[in-house]
Amino acid sequence: MKNQILPLVASAILTLSLLSCEESRSLKKNENKSGPDISSKKTESTQTKKTKIKLAIILDTSNSMDGLIDQAKNQLWKIVTELAKTKDKNGEDPDIDLALYQYGNDNLSIRNGYVQLVQSFTGELDEISEKLFALKTNGGEEYCGTVISTSLTDLNWSNSSDDLQMIYIAGNEGFNQGSCYYERACKIAKSKNVTVNTIFCGNRHEGINTFWKHGADLTNGNFACINSDAKSVHYDSPYDDQISLLNIELNKTYVPCSAAGISKKEKQLMQDLNAEKIGKANASRRYLSKGSKVYRNSSWDLVDYSKGKKFDIGKVDRKHLPDSLKNLSDTDLRVKINQLSSNRTRIKQEMAKLNKKREDFVLKEKQKAAKIGDAQLENAIIKGLREQASKKKIRFEETIN
Repeated sequence: MKNQILPLVASAILTLSLLSCEESRSLKKNENKSGPDISSKKTESTQTKKTKIKLAIILDTSNSMDGLIDQAKNQLWKIVTELAKTKDKNGEDPDIDLALYQYGNDNLSIRNGYVQLVQSFTGELDEISEKLFALKTNGGEEYCGTVISTSLTDLNWSNSSDDLQMIYIAGNEGFNQGSCYYERACKIAKSKNVTVNTIFCGNRHEGINTFWKHGADLTNGNFACINSDAKSVHYDSPYDDQISLLNIELNKTYVPCSAAGISKKEKQLMQDLNAEKIGKANASRRYLSKGSKVYRNSSWDLVDYSKGKKFDIGKVDRKHLPDSLKNLSDTDLRVKINQLSSNRTRIKQEMAKLNKKREDFVLKEKQKAAKIGDAQLENAIIKGLREQASKKKIRFEETIN
C-alpha cells in the first residue's frame, strides 16, 4: 500500500530521476537480485507474416497485493490454456509470448520508479512460472505511467498491426501517480499497436475515480475490477490422474541439448511441483499447458531446437546431450529425435482431448454450484483477450492445440 508520507530525500531523488516520461523510458537496466532477464530489444521488423500474440502482465507487488500475486500463481495456466486455443485468420497457429513486470515495491530501485522487468517476452513458460512464484510484496509507490512506458521500450514489440499485443496492468492505487503521465504512456502504446488493459483491485466506482478506466479507454482496452483477496477456486476432475500420467510421459520427451539444458530441465520439474503444491486441478492446468503450442523450449530442448529453420544436426554439441545420445551418429540421432517428436505429438493429441473433457466437466460443476463468485485476475485477462482477439480475426478452437 502506498506510504502516507514519502521521505523528503526520496522525493528529491525521485524528482531528479524521473523528470519526464522520456527519461523514465530511457532506463534500460533494472536492479534484480534474483537475476531477471533484462535484455532490451527494439521494435522487431515483420520479416514473416506469421501472426504474433504478445501479452505483458504487470503486477503491483506493494504490501496490499498478496492476494493478487496468489491469484496470478493460481491462474497462470488457465490463461495459457486459453491462449493455446487460438488460430489466426488463416487458420495457422500464432507465435505466443508472455512477459512479466512488477512495480510499486520498495525493494526495487527508486531510480527506475520502483519498476522491474522480471521476464522479457518468452515462450519458455517455466521462466515465467519460476519468477512469478519468487515474487514478494513490500510497501512502495505505484507509478502506472512509468511501468507502462518502461515496458514499451524494454520489450520486443511487433510493428505489425495484424498482431495482437496487450498489456495487462493490475493494482489498487491511483493510476495517475508518478512523474511519467499515464496519458502519454497510453498514447505511445496505441501508436505501437499495443492495447493497455487495466485491472483495478477494488470496486468499480473507485477504479473510475482513480483513472484506471481512463487509462484503458485511451487505447480502447478493457477496464475490469476484481477482488484481489478472493481465493481461487479449483475443480478436480475424473481426468486429472490420466493427465498427470501423460505429463510424466511428456517430460521424457524433453532432452537437454545446451549448456543451460540441465538446469532448464530441473526448472521444468520444479514448476511441476509448484503447480502440484496448489492442488491437483492446478497441476492439470499446467500439464495441459505444456501439451500445447504455447509451451516452447527451443533454447535447451533437442526436439524443439530441431524444428528451427537453421537446425543442422551435424552442429549439435554432443557434450551437452545425455550419455545415451552422445555417441550416436548423425543418422541415428536424427532417428532418435524423430521418435521423441512423434511421442510428444501423440501425447499432446491425447492431452487436447482430455482438456476438452475436463473443461466440459468443470463447466457443469460450476453450473451445479450456482454460485457467482468475485471476478478474479483470470476472468479479466481472458475476457479482454477474447474481445481483442476478435478484432484481429483471431478465433478460438474448442480445445488446446
